Amino acid sequence: MIYLDNSASTYVKPKEVVKAVNDALLYFSANPGRSGHQASVKTAFKIEEARERVACHFNVESGQNIIWTQNCSHALNLAILGSAKRGGHVIATENEHNSVLRPLEHLKKQGIIDYDIATQHDTKGITLDDIKKHVKSNTYMIICNHISNVNGAKAEIKEIGQFCKQNGYIFLVDGAQSCGHLKIDMQENNIDYLSVAGHKGFYAPQSIGCLVMNNSYRPEPIVFGGTGTNSLELFQPDVYPERLESGTISTPLILGLSAGIDFVEKHFQEINGKIDDLSTYLIYELNKLDVSLYTHPDNPYGVVAFNINGMDSSEVSNILNTKYGICVRGGYHCAPLKHKALGTLSQGAVRVSLSYFNSFSEIQKLLFAIKHIAKQKTSM
Repeated sequence: MIYLDNSASTYVKPKEVVKAVNDALLYFSANPGRSGHQASVKTAFKIEEARERVACHFNVESGQNIIWTQNCSHALNLAILGSAKRGGHVIATENEHNSVLRPLEHLKKQGIIDYDIATQHDTKGITLDDIKKHVKSNTYMIICNHISNVNGAKAEIKEIGQFCKQNGYIFLVDGAQSCGHLKIDMQENNIDYLSVAGHKGFYAPQSIGCLVMNNSYRPEPIVFGGTGTNSLELFQPDVYPERLESGTISTPLILGLSAGIDFVEKHFQEINGKIDDLSTYLIYELNKLDVSLYTHPDNPYGVVAFNINGMDSSEVSNILNTKYGICVRGGYHCAPLKHKALGTLSQGAVRVSLSYFNSFSEIQKLLFAIKHIAKQKTSM
């Protein structure tokens, strides 16, 4: 099997991540922060170490700024729903995932907010000028997908973040595809909320993410329950991160994420240099074939989208899987506005997404398969 669907989830995990999860199951299975005995305290210390690890990576002040979530979608929902201002206005982009679009649409249908969608005019990604066109007097939040999960388009988050700071807008960045691939400094980029998907660029297990918060804003809870503090009260505690973390958190997955960040930081240049090389080679060779390519030729982020002309993307991905043992993703990638912008609503797109653990020989086999499928289509 050749696995090229790493934007959905990395398949191969570093041995360091596997060991961290295994050690957590063996030695840190007590419920952190819920009891005073030594097993619970020992686990709680490991969790706090992981918070500090994440905080350091993204340059935020404290581990208390890290909120553990089930995934990146949960983090985005927490930021959007927990920060909603009645009568307010939000700007998002055509590159957004449904984990942004659906909570926004929910709030709009409830009559709480209105929102506008910024369209991309630069082939490389969203710019500040794309955003500024939609500002209104009641705008309070700007949401920006950092790297598109469809075709790798990259937004100018530094310029947009500076604009948000100058005007008092909350800046929420969807880092699902960028975390691990780019060094993201929350202070330098004036990001207020950053959503993280652990199982992608950090090679962590599935079902672990976090919302990284700067110091300017705090969302209200959207989930309520036990926090291990103020248990006699019927309202959520005011202290963070407990206020936003109801129920038992997943120690094995959190420690796996921490180990994944260690792995990426240790090998950052090597990992992303390889993904850049593989991306360049794949895009260069695809440009020679009878395909429609939707990823910019200079894009180095390992997300490449294309179609074999005249074929549905799901059909192509199914042939690659069943005949060649190659795993890619066809369809719409939970990003309908992006596909509308690309003109691919009728067929979706075939997405190839790369990992450090992929090889040039795997890309060569993929290209051979695409050539063969396209040739067969032409001869029909």
